[in-house]
Amino acid sequence: MSNSTTVTGNLTREPEIRYTREGHACVQLGVAVDRRWQHPETKEWEGETSFFDVVCWRDLAENAAVTLAKGMRIMVTGRLEQRTWETDQGDRRSKVEIVAEEIGPSLRFATATVARNERTPSQAGPTAADATADADADATADAGKAAEAVGA
Repeated sequence: MSNSTTVTGNLTREPEIRYTREGHACVQLGVAVDRRWQHPETKEWEGETSFFDVVCWRDLAENAAVTLAKGMRIMVTGRLEQRTWETDQGDRRSKVEIVAEEIGPSLRFATATVARNERTPSQAGPTAADATADADADATADAGKAAEAVGA
């Protein structure tokens, strides 16, 4: 079973980077996705907007924080994840968010310049498969820590 999604939309707020107690970077984004269609009988244009919360981790979070700005049109690919927490008043809350694996600017209405980050040998670290396995193993722990770090 696959749990993958891709959305294209506009950022609704400035990215704000925060760090967990262990030093992992975390950025939360809001993405608004517009859908328009022409009513078959009236021929009038109609539409609706869906809002998605996106969370980014580690290097992706740091790059997103320095690259993205409110209003930019971006594409996000990631997995859907539900997290649950308890408020200070004892109420249980939950939300579904997109945990980003890739983010890129949409080039439909704009151009972009890409600057590759230099990596030191210590940053080169594990292979992509190792990094994916590590990220999946840390996902459950990081979700709880992110809720604490971002004040959920």
